[in-house]
Amino acid sequence: QVQLDESGGGLVLAGGSLRLSCTASRCSLSNYGLAWFRQAPGKEREFVATVSWTGVSTDYADSVKGRFTISRDNAKNTLYLQMNTLKPEDAAVYYCAAGDDASRDHTYDYWGQGTQVTVSS
Repeated sequence: QVQLDESGGGLVLAGGSLRLSCTASRCSLSNYGLAWFRQAPGKEREFVATVSWTGVSTDYADSVKGRFTISRDNAKNTLYLQMNTLKPEDAAVYYCAAGDDASRDHTYDYWGQGTQVTVSS
């Protein structure tokens, strides 16, 4: 069973930055495609970014392209999401996900509990 744990969320002013991390216990993340999703109150969960096994290939939602960077460090068994120039509309609970694919449309098998990101204008 893959257990994912996100961290790094918090309160930030608009225009600020945060870095989210996602670690795994009892498994190696190098075996999985990884992604970040988010869900704001009253909205459906939406795709944010995905990264391939080697970290070479990435994909981003248009709403975060150029501001967010997804990366992974397989040696540290950690997935990251660097979020810059944050906007109030970025506020949401952010989830990391792991699966046997690394596409935005994939149905990921494993999910973390989420970390809250709040952006104050």
